[in-house]
Amino acid sequence: MSVLGEWDRRLFTRVAAARVPGADPALRRLSRCADHGRLWLGTAAGLVLVGGRAPRRAALRGVGSLAIASLTVNTVVKWSTRRPRPLLEHVPSIRHLKRQPHTTSFPSGHSASAAAFATGVALESAGYGALVAPFAAAVAFSRVYVGVHYPADVLAGMAIGVAAAALTCRWWPPRPALPARERPSVPAPALPGGEGLVVFVNTPAGTGAPGTPLPPAERLRGLLPRAELVVRGPDDDFAALLQRAADRAVERAGAAGGVLGVCGGDGSVNAAAGRGLALAVFPGGTLNHFAQDVGVRDVEDTAVAVGRGEAVAVDLGVARSGAGPEVRFLNTFSIGLYPELERMREHLEQRMGKWPAAAVALVRVLRTATPVELSVNGRRRRLWLLFAGNGRYEPQGFAPAYRPRLDDGLIDVRLIDGEHRLARTRVIVSALAGTLGRSRVYGAEAVAWVELAALGGADTLAYDGEVAPAPPGLRLEKERRTLVVYRPYVQRNEPARRPRPAARAARRRRRERGRRLPADGGPSACG
Repeated sequence: MSVLGEWDRRLFTRVAAARVPGADPALRRLSRCADHGRLWLGTAAGLVLVGGRAPRRAALRGVGSLAIASLTVNTVVKWSTRRPRPLLEHVPSIRHLKRQPHTTSFPSGHSASAAAFATGVALESAGYGALVAPFAAAVAFSRVYVGVHYPADVLAGMAIGVAAAALTCRWWPPRPALPARERPSVPAPALPGGEGLVVFVNTPAGTGAPGTPLPPAERLRGLLPRAELVVRGPDDDFAALLQRAADRAVERAGAAGGVLGVCGGDGSVNAAAGRGLALAVFPGGTLNHFAQDVGVRDVEDTAVAVGRGEAVAVDLGVARSGAGPEVRFLNTFSIGLYPELERMREHLEQRMGKWPAAAVALVRVLRTATPVELSVNGRRRRLWLLFAGNGRYEPQGFAPAYRPRLDDGLIDVRLIDGEHRLARTRVIVSALAGTLGRSRVYGAEAVAWVELAALGGADTLAYDGEVAPAPPGLRLEKERRTLVVYRPYVQRNEPARRPRPAARAARRRRRERGRRLPADGGPSACG
């Protein structure tokens, strides 16, 4: 250790003697900006304002990683090592911080926070991670440059930060970029400018994409000027308007085969699927699970794929019963806690909003719900929850987040057994501990079909966020690669998605200001 300590001190002295033109004030300010994580919290706020699923997830994972790293460094490691700070005699006074830190030197908390935030962002988006990484490296180097840490302090802090970001993956796996080879392409009509495309725009659906103030219909008109839009208002009948859009798609296509576009959430996409038409999905809901899994992250992606004729074929999940119509699901099907949760959330949503209603509903359901009794493939079961996914979900734990493929022909079945005592509590504890795979109350299996019977104890079922009455029996199976969905073959980097919507929004604001100026008494071109 004495050899390493001597090497550490010598390297610190060399950095102190180094002269980087123009770096003294810049690195000193950068180091100060990173105090208490302010630089990274501000960056996270900027990512949220950018809009889009990936930057929001990147901001959340980055802040979560920073919190774990900061807590580890400041409450455990620093107080167990108590290494003194370096002496400032070799550091030029122009680099000295106005307020010298009073805590111990090992490890560097600033470096841990910087590495944790940058790694957390990169786990969700390589593009945004590449933008953040140089600033994180500069903050880490600045701690040695201004004389408050030895190089080993910085390296140890960065290692802790990277480990903290990796630790978040244990409970919240990042969504990977989906390679094109996992999505076999299929022929689809190329519609330059949206020629021949009819898009059903469900404006009341979800929250849409917050990255631009443009309404969904205006964004689509800018991207696909030749497309026909059927826009649903708050008081319009959903089913009738969607049917009109589908009929118009068939009429416009003639013998070439129609293409129906839908801008909305998962429920809207589910209603548009299964009509024998190729589907152009424009994410416009709150979560957009299907669009994200198929590889369409925003309306720009779909517009590019429609213009080029790039598409893939995906499976449809089907719940068939002899007592009623078939139920198709693009994402998930469930019986037990979740349908009751959805029904209660919908009841409360008008009064308190979607997410507060979901939280209140979850507390009430966990307190009052009872297990349902049914037969699964001929075996009598008592279950808190039966979950079936259209395709295998990852991760294998209790919180399935994404599907690597939508054409694997499998149904992902997950069960929470209600026969054991404290089953709900045991599942939650196992999930938090990362031992769910060994839990005796939780089961997971990917199958081609599953037979459900004697559903007398289950009043409702849920599929893709919708709730419906449960029939006496069901057979869950797959329709293999029956739905053609537009999707670009090459995924664009996330930061590259933002300039065009931002530019269109800026042009819109300029036009609005130009229209207001004469009415407000401003100068007129005719004056």
